[in-house]
Amino acid sequence: MLNFHLRKHLDTAEGRQWLDVALRVQPGTLLAVYGPSGVGKTTLLRMLAGLTAPDEGRIWFDDHCWYDSAKRVNLPPQQRHVGVVFQEAALFPNMTVRQQLVFALPDRKQPQPVDELLELCGLTALADRLPARLSGGQRQRAALARALARQPRLLLLDEPFSSLDDVARWQLQDETRRLHRYFGLTTMLVSHSADEVTRMADEVVMLEAGRIKRQGSPTDVFSFNV
Repeated sequence: MLNFHLRKHLDTAEGRQWLDVALRVQPGTLLAVYGPSGVGKTTLLRMLAGLTAPDEGRIWFDDHCWYDSAKRVNLPPQQRHVGVVFQEAALFPNMTVRQQLVFALPDRKQPQPVDELLELCGLTALADRLPARLSGGQRQRAALARALARQPRLLLLDEPFSSLDDVARWQLQDETRRLHRYFGLTTMLVSHSADEVTRMADEVVMLEAGRIKRQGSPTDVFSFNV
């Protein structure tokens, strides 16, 4: 179980405000963090990944403490067993798809999972291509495979489909959902698209002004406004 309470000051168009979010996410859940730009969605994911320091709070995953401001615990990203996919693929330009996955492995001396991941992610035929020779959808697919190569316990997705055309976006949404189930991951998806959240998520947290405004199934959260 992912269990956290995090607080951080945000500078927004409306002035300075607190991002203050407490959640318990059950294992195997695909949770969407939904809301407009500027409410702290990406900041929340970056704090969970260890890429941004909270002002205060705690993060526990099962029995492991990743962050606790009171106890001065702050594990670096490589010790948190987290995979992250950003809005832009952020692939290394000088590495092939296969090399990207090998680089991400926890133990590069044992590259056996790479061929399986390439096949699972539909990348076998593209394994020897550099990012410049990939389409936008293929690059995001490679970024997802690279995140999975880390053998994460928590997968964090920061609007990874937003720059894709409709067909590529729908295909990758379905693929991501399938891989989430296949690996039994706990996944958090940042999105400002109600259609995407409804299509993918088991549960939704709606943020407003840095706090949880509503939480529940996609049907419950979005039917509230009807």
